[in-house]
Amino acid sequence: QVQLVESGGGLVQPGGSLRLSCAASGSTIFSAYAMAWYRQAPGKERELIASITSGKRTDYLDSVKGRFTISRDNAKNTVYLQMNSLKPEDTAVYYCNGKLGYADYWGEGTLVTVSS
Repeated sequence: QVQLVESGGGLVQPGGSLRLSCAASGSTIFSAYAMAWYRQAPGKERELIASITSGKRTDYLDSVKGRFTISRDNAKNTVYLQMNSLKPEDTAVYYCNGKLGYADYWGEGTLVTVSS
């Protein structure tokens, strides 16, 4: 069983930056997992915002392209989401997700609030 724990959320002013981390435990093959970040804003459905494959190929939701960067450090079993130029509409709970075959794991989320 894989556990994913997110950290790094908080309150930031518009235009600011945050870096989210997702630490994985319980697996010796983290490098094989496809990892992703989702977010869910109040009253909205959860949406996929960034993904990274085992080969480190990345993909992004159009609204975050050029502002967010997903990366992974397989030696640390950790995936990151660097978020720059944050906007109030980025306010949401951010979730880490890991997939390998039929396995599909989620963290409990970390709240990001963008407000002045």
